[in-house]
Amino acid sequence: ENISDFSLNITDCTQVVVPEEVFFTVAAAGILENLLILIAVVRNKNLHLPMYFFICSLAISDMLGSFYKTLENIFIILCKMGYLTRHGDFEKKLDDAMDSMFILSLLGSIFSLLAIAADRYITIFYALRYHNIMTLRRALVILAIIWAFCAGSSIAIALFSYEAATVIPFTILFPLMMFFILCLYVHMFLLARSHARKIASLPSSTVHHRTNMKGAITLTIFLGVFLCCWAPFVLHILLARFCPHNPYCACYMSIFHVNGTLIMCNAIINPMIFAFRSPELRSTFKKMFYCSR
Repeated sequence: ENISDFSLNITDCTQVVVPEEVFFTVAAAGILENLLILIAVVRNKNLHLPMYFFICSLAISDMLGSFYKTLENIFIILCKMGYLTRHGDFEKKLDDAMDSMFILSLLGSIFSLLAIAADRYITIFYALRYHNIMTLRRALVILAIIWAFCAGSSIAIALFSYEAATVIPFTILFPLMMFFILCLYVHMFLLARSHARKIASLPSSTVHHRTNMKGAITLTIFLGVFLCCWAPFVLHILLARFCPHNPYCACYMSIFHVNGTLIMCNAIINPMIFAFRSPELRSTFKKMFYCSR
């Protein structure tokens, strides 16, 4: 807030504010859509597979992101109304808790995308041994390790967020993990054709390969949407930490509310991608709606 106030004094860029009605509507839609994904996977036993569990992990991360931005906006409104102070002990602890939730959401999304990419990679290039490599038990262990690491990292980063030694590794992790996932996808697509030729003699190999490539394309869309929605906010964190007094940086930081809204839009777009590109999820949603009627 102090950086935003100072920014108005050194730049001609006006602060872009998203109406609260729009903000809360987008947040509520993101939470409900991802909750619908979780309910669908729990109710349909055919979806009790490692891939859908990793998708559920991504849905939980999206819900945390929307929930964080909702709490943050409520906190700001209460401060403006005078019910809360900006520098009280309770408010400081509340702010640290919300920061920890934001970091948990970001790290959870990154590692969930990495787990989904690795699962698709194994499905395409080790199709015959997939069920032996990626068992349901191993998938649950992987998710437990991911969320334990993300929870510990989010608490540590939130407590020591004013230290440059903490901020720099956190901001480097985002592009590093995205680059690694991108390399995995490039390698996946480059070797897909040669791998398809090797298994061409197997029964139903063509259909199986097309299904796997469809999954790879879907996950590529996830990655692109994730970058478009999260990268502007991560850039805002970098600029706020390393060049808060620069007029150009301050001008970019004037769209803080827009960048925050993009995070919540990611939580809305991902479930739509699931619903449109997964026949199993589509049929599950239809059954859920018909039963409710």
